[in-house]
Amino acid sequence: MSLVLNILWLVFGGLQMAIGWLIASAIMAITIVCLPWTPAAFRIAGYTLLPFGREVESRNAGAVSFIGNVIWFVLAGWWLALGHLFVAVLLAVTIIGLPFAWAHLKLARLSLAPVGTAIVPAA
Repeated sequence: MSLVLNILWLVFGGLQMAIGWLIASAIMAITIVCLPWTPAAFRIAGYTLLPFGREVESRNAGAVSFIGNVIWFVLAGWWLALGHLFVAVLLAVTIIGLPFAWAHLKLARLSLAPVGTAIVPAA
């Protein structure tokens, strides 16, 4: 079932948003200051490309995660979240698009604060 959902996901905005995450990771890689966020953005790009069958697990990392999330939000998080919200609104108009809209909303939340999270196989 995950395979079918992931294929449909690519059609319903997943590919475009994964490209957005790849662009964010490339921008982070270009700047020396933002280099620590590059692997996380690249990892989430892979998750955005094929989200079904995997889930996000929150890891409690404390003050360092908070500071990292604030910097991420200012530099890239808000526009990635807006992209996911825009696609979610478009998909929510149709009944068929509702599960994909919900997935985009979860990704929008992840876009705002990705530091301190891990992507694990769904149980």
